[in-house]
Amino acid sequence: MPVLQAIRERRSIRKYKPDRVRDEDILRIIEAARLAPSGINSQPWNFIVIKDEATRKRIVEADHNQEWMLMAPVFIVCVADIRARMGDVEAISLNEDSPLPELKLVIRDAAIAISYMLLEAQQLNLGTCWTGWYDQEEMRAALDLPDYLYVSGVVTLGYADEEPEMRPRKTLDEIVRYEKW
Repeated sequence: MPVLQAIRERRSIRKYKPDRVRDEDILRIIEAARLAPSGINSQPWNFIVIKDEATRKRIVEADHNQEWMLMAPVFIVCVADIRARMGDVEAISLNEDSPLPELKLVIRDAAIAISYMLLEAQQLNLGTCWTGWYDQEEMRAALDLPDYLYVSGVVTLGYADEEPEMRPRKTLDEIVRYEKW
């Protein structure tokens, strides 16, 4: 499938079939993320694959109790590690209000990796939804993460049990400028 076709066909899925996702497909999706570009090749991402129902429930609680998430048999949590930019920083605690420019850089890089995951999942005919409506401290507690890690996203993964229509997009004329604003 051409990349642009995968981009056009990808949807955020909130209804999943109970079918098991093959481990090799999960690893292939993470392999796509691993190959994503990052500033100064810092590769600040780590991924936590979650299938356990109790752990998925803790994540859903931290993610504003979005119960639809539990329909997905797999969650992949993308964690940005600020140490990729700052070295050993055990004493630092990251949250949504952290002013560190390095945090913005690792979040950006992790977001690129997540986008690659979504596209590879689309290639494998798997549905995904990238969630990010959670408090860092609550999510870190649910995953037993140290304070210097930042959860960039939770991706639900499984076989889609819905076919949402494409949502409206702005035209190229609305978003493209040449040479200056």
